[in-house]
Amino acid sequence: MPNAPRIELHPISQRVQAHVDGTLIADSINTLELREHGYPSRHYFSREDVRMDLLTVSETTTYCPFKGRAVYFSLGEMQDIAWSYEQPIEGIEAMAGRVAFYEENQ
Repeated sequence: MPNAPRIELHPISQRVQAHVDGTLIADSINTLELREHGYPSRHYFSREDVRMDLLTVSETTTYCPFKGRAVYFSLGEMQDIAWSYEQPIEGIEAMAGRVAFYEENQ
């Protein structure tokens, strides 16, 4: 598809959960699924559906020209298990403040 967008956001209303090392860390029926060419789909959870009390902000940040600057979160000794785009670039503002995890169980 020559003109297909690189990134697409899709609202998901089915239950999605994220477990980290056996701990349920997020549970939602209202995620945004980000589909990015060349990468696995990721679910972005609203912070209200994430156990933010278990996460600490990491020193790690990254920058993606298609999404913006990401901040990372750790869970105890497990570093950078989640990330968020606090101020995503134009066109994907709906992702702002949502949290994604490397390990998801649906």
